[in-house]
Amino acid sequence: MITSVDIKSMSVSECRAFFASLGEPAFRADQTLEWLYRARLSSYASMTNLPIRLRQLLAEATPIRPSEAIAKVRSTDGTRKYLVGLADGNAVETVLMPHDYGLSLCVSSQVGCAMGCSFCASGIGGLVRSLECSEMIDQILAVSNDVGNERVSSVVMMGSGEPLANYENVLKFIKLINWDRGFGIGYRHITVSTCGILPGIRKLSGEGLPITLSVSLHAPDDDTRTAIMKINRTYPVKELVNACSEYAEITGRRVTYEYSLISGVNDSSDHAAMLAALIRGTLCHVNLIRLNPVAETGLERSSADAAERFGKILRTSGIETTIRREMGADIDAACGQLRRRWLREGGSLGSDCDHTV
Repeated sequence: MITSVDIKSMSVSECRAFFASLGEPAFRADQTLEWLYRARLSSYASMTNLPIRLRQLLAEATPIRPSEAIAKVRSTDGTRKYLVGLADGNAVETVLMPHDYGLSLCVSSQVGCAMGCSFCASGIGGLVRSLECSEMIDQILAVSNDVGNERVSSVVMMGSGEPLANYENVLKFIKLINWDRGFGIGYRHITVSTCGILPGIRKLSGEGLPITLSVSLHAPDDDTRTAIMKINRTYPVKELVNACSEYAEITGRRVTYEYSLISGVNDSSDHAAMLAALIRGTLCHVNLIRLNPVAETGLERSSADAAERFGKILRTSGIETTIRREMGADIDAACGQLRRRWLREGGSLGSDCDHTV
């Protein structure tokens, strides 16, 4: 009796080894993965260049679970948020954002989150579990099946969860979506976001991958950051920025600091001046975000004027800074919001959601 395994959680090399264990050459593994990821087939029976005997064997040895978007909401600005169902009854969010350079997909790495940042919806219910590589792959497949001939050209690991707390699966996922016979997403079009797991940042810097590191900084000093981000108790601000500077030096890749502006918490001119002093002279970019409101947190977003003032102080200090264009505000595009609504409403999201993805 064959014990089934998950082909979508295999790296290319692991898949070739698996096919070798079946007595098949490596090129059969490549053909199969190409069907899965380039042609987006979910049935071996349709993989016409594979021998019928092999198709039957694969269906038994490594059955394919089709990716399933159980709900979708659309924004007036073109952003689409999907809730992707998992085999165990859980669900995760992924957000498709149209840009002038192509379609960018925000991928989740965990169900829920253990980091407990005070402004984020993802961690309100805590961490349920980390995702397998296949469950991250399914987010791309579910969206790709919906958009048809349009191609997801960039991926940001900024959905629910902390990617560096699911390091091995995230790394496998990144390498798999880069494979040129599958999704073919260039490493320079892949971003990994972290709240500041220093061992993970240092490990990632040694992988030799020219991906972008994005760091959720959100405060320039320990008192403010610890008040809104528990992780700062373990990895203080200066240590985090030092690790990010090392990453930039080793990889030659500019680090992006994400900074959510929270009214009365971290958005003063003094905070801007402290941030400028902290990161001036390093290879970095600051992305200012007016907080996505989450009702449960009780926190309010900074005004547009406050954001402009903050950004001006950074730019005057020679730090490249942008204020993020808002996308999906009308569909609760912040991490975790759609899933929490789905949980509250017992798996039903009402008439404003499209369930026919």
